Amino acid sequence: MIYLNGEFMPLSEAKVSVMDRGFLFGDGVYEVIPVYSKRPFRPAEHLKRLQTSLDGIRLANPHSEAEWMTLIDRIVADADSPDHQVYLQVTRGVDEKRNHAFPKLIRPTVFMMSEPLLPPPPELCRQGITAVSATDNRWLRCDLKSISLLANCLLRQLAVEAGCAETLLFRDGFLSEGAASNIFVVKNSVLLAPAKTHLMLPGITYDVILELARAHGLPYEVRDVMESEVRSACELWMTSSTKEVLPIVSLDGRPVGVGVNAGQPGPVFAQMFAWYQEFKKSVMRRG
Repeated sequence: MIYLNGEFMPLSEAKVSVMDRGFLFGDGVYEVIPVYSKRPFRPAEHLKRLQTSLDGIRLANPHSEAEWMTLIDRIVADADSPDHQVYLQVTRGVDEKRNHAFPKLIRPTVFMMSEPLLPPPPELCRQGITAVSATDNRWLRCDLKSISLLANCLLRQLAVEAGCAETLLFRDGFLSEGAASNIFVVKNSVLLAPAKTHLMLPGITYDVILELARAHGLPYEVRDVMESEVRSACELWMTSSTKEVLPIVSLDGRPVGVGVNAGQPGPVFAQMFAWYQEFKKSVMRRG
């Protein structure tokens, strides 16, 4: 079952007008909330980020937090799998004609669905993933979770065509993020995280990684990370709600790291991976 504009229905019955501004202009925002053992993870934080995105595109929130939670709970209850992801999307709605200016009467289109949430295969955690890099040519409001993801799709496709898992993005000599992830760097046993700005999406899993580092005494710095630091890193990681935390062992065909650990997951990743799995078991699954 999916939710569309006040009704729950089978996905096959859902229909949206071709005049919807989400379809015509990508005029909308979205959120993805991971669910473990039928418990949404940090829904308040996700809904806060949704509100920030709606504010950023000047669209009034169609629901209160309590109303959103009622809808999310219904989607969670109806899902077949105990672990899944709730996708929700809000567009500016349908207009009478194709016009760049906002319609005078706004009736947002609200859509929600659930999809299975599968953890990364164990071999990816043991062996690591590969990545390529590219210039970050996206717009300047990457902090908004906009459905206008064409630039991200094109950048992600670079990785697919190279047989890699992700594309790392650099802007003006500094790391921003991945095409569909946040990126962490380990230099000399210190975890480096790009600071949250309008040039990157503030990830919920990004927050978890820093919380775990702080709780376990892993030194970390949140600051601008230079491209040279990425290319000479001891370890690189990618994180997201659906991919959790994964080690990047090769960038642009060159092994990540130095010495005996070059080209394979590093010891700091092994620590963080263990902490994350324990956190998922003790916190995410228990609510």
